[in-house]
Amino acid sequence: MFVLSNFLLALAKLIDFALGAYIWIVIARAVISWVNADPYNPIVRFLVQVTDPLLSRIRRMLPIMGGIDLSPMVLILGIIFLQSFLVPTLQQIALGLR
Repeated sequence: MFVLSNFLLALAKLIDFALGAYIWIVIARAVISWVNADPYNPIVRFLVQVTDPLLSRIRRMLPIMGGIDLSPMVLILGIIFLQSFLVPTLQQIALGLR
């Protein structure tokens, strides 16, 4: 069972890292939306392609608030929730298997 425990611990760390990196990607996307960035820049295109699927779904559910886009903040709060719930849950399951 220690192999499964170690696997779950490693998976929890990987998920935590990926969610933390995605937070920074969402922040970069929000900052780039404030300036008139070149839409053909490969970095801008990457940020848009990676974040738009989730941000567009959130935008459809949020009411229009005077031109302020709150979808990045909602997405970041959702990611923080996942980091606070999913990662410790996986870690506790892994430690319970030892």
